[in-house]
Amino acid sequence: MYINRSVLLSMGVSMTALRRWGTALIASAVFLFLLRLFFSPSLPVKEAPHISPPPFRKEFIVSALQNDDNSWLREYFPDWKANIYVVNNPAAPLTVPVNKGKEAMVYLTFMIDNYDNLPDIMVFIHSHRYQWHNDDPLYDGVPILQNLQIPYIMSEGYANLRCVWTLGCPNEVDLRKLDSDKATEIAYPKAFQELFPGRPLPDVVAVGCCAQFALTRDKVRQKPRTDYEHYRKWLIETPLEDDTSGRVLEYAWHIIFGKPPVHCPTASECYCKTFGLCDMDCGMNQCGKRWPFPPSASLPEGWPTIGWDGEARSAEELAAMRTFH
Repeated sequence: MYINRSVLLSMGVSMTALRRWGTALIASAVFLFLLRLFFSPSLPVKEAPHISPPPFRKEFIVSALQNDDNSWLREYFPDWKANIYVVNNPAAPLTVPVNKGKEAMVYLTFMIDNYDNLPDIMVFIHSHRYQWHNDDPLYDGVPILQNLQIPYIMSEGYANLRCVWTLGCPNEVDLRKLDSDKATEIAYPKAFQELFPGRPLPDVVAVGCCAQFALTRDKVRQKPRTDYEHYRKWLIETPLEDDTSGRVLEYAWHIIFGKPPVHCPTASECYCKTFGLCDMDCGMNQCGKRWPFPPSASLPEGWPTIGWDGEARSAEELAAMRTFH
């Protein structure tokens, strides 16, 4: 509100009184402002809308044959995408350019074709649920994958899915031997130089067999796509037999993904970190009979309800075997 000073003077109000009145008005305004600032109820703060993080992408990359039964992956892992590569069917939705090098051709083909759209975490496996080399008392792939410690994989980038040292550790590929009769040891020096030109040849290469492992997207992308194309080109063009070329890469994956040539963590450390099994009685290379050495690489028909000698096993017996620590 504006009041004309001349009007007030004509009414006999002195200049001194006007000044005092003005000062009082200013002081009152300041007081009211401070009172409202400190004692009025606070207005509700509008929170920013919650934005859910994008879904965590987890995928299996599976090396399979035409008639393999892969239904166990859908049954037990419905929240994982399964990329089933049928290596012996060129018309399959997912297949390989050449059926050569065992699972290595599948793994490299996936990395090359999906390099720009890789999932957060990938597990590279063979197709059968029960396999002699699965690190489980019944050689069962389900508990292995169910126990897989995803936070550890995300922090580590690469983890082998086998902890027991038999087979693969501590010196599976011993390049110090001058008279080796093992096809992989004979082929490895030349193959290593072709795969990793300019890199010094190690004396020994070792890692738990058998080419099943977990990777993160970031770990794969630490190398350019051209590296994986180079490895696959070598696999296609090498004159080595299928089994030998596949085994060369079986004992090179850990090197590709940043581990030293001999990558053999103690069994207790591996089981605890990779699978969360931390209460077992372990030596350096194994934990009791967590992985019993099989009489054959071919499991009996009907395994595990049918044992090695054709004996039937009850549900109670199987449960006891599964809970071995």
